[in-house]
Amino acid sequence: MFNLDVLFSVGNIILFMAIFTRLSGLFASAPLFSTYPIPVQVKVWLAAVIAFILFPIVQYNTSFVPPNSVPALTLILFKEFLIGFVLGYCANILFVGIELGVNTFAVQMGLSADQALNPTSGGQSPVITQAYTYLATMLFIALGAHQWLFSAIYNSFKSMPVGYTFAFSPELVGQVVTMTSQLFSIGLGIALPIFGVLFITDVLLGFTSKMMPQMNIFMVSMPLKIYLGLLLSLIFMRPMAEYMSLLIERFLTQIAAMV
Repeated sequence: MFNLDVLFSVGNIILFMAIFTRLSGLFASAPLFSTYPIPVQVKVWLAAVIAFILFPIVQYNTSFVPPNSVPALTLILFKEFLIGFVLGYCANILFVGIELGVNTFAVQMGLSADQALNPTSGGQSPVITQAYTYLATMLFIALGAHQWLFSAIYNSFKSMPVGYTFAFSPELVGQVVTMTSQLFSIGLGIALPIFGVLFITDVLLGFTSKMMPQMNIFMVSMPLKIYLGLLLSLIFMRPMAEYMSLLIERFLTQIAAMV
């Protein structure tokens, strides 16, 4: 029989709160969980169920000493939320880089005025950006990346146990900064193929306007660039998907190495 006094002791309740807080930090910043309008009640119950599953494992492998004051408890919960938030943030860098790259060539296509509500970011973005974001999300799910994130959060309880110990070493901070610095290289890799062709098209249209001044080049260039950009998007869709898959695998490997 279970001893309810031991099961619902102060130490066990605080340990469960710490696990739940770390998962809440992950859901607050991780792609798919934070970028789509999932009801808050669903995310809270999902975090609670996963925390309930992890609780006996973490309790068995930890020597957690409950805090004896409210400030100490607040410090522990803040640290736990920050650990989960950093893991989700590192995974979300990939989606921000993809959105940055697609926005770059969308402006070059002339779609900067074509703004619609993007449910993945909560802001306004071109429709073509949403299409690429959905593509990245489908690849994220197909590769089982969400399972990698749960595996990383589980391993983090071994490398960064619950307690007063400072979990953010200089090596960990350096890895987070390095992953953040890859944001612009990801955006450049996404945007460069289509942006380069559209830039050459602008140069050729400029020469055409000089050779044929009587021609209204503006009325020709706008539909031409939109048509050319959409055509290039379809042509490069498969290489883009392969490139995104490699990026997702690389980021997941780096996140796994962090913990």
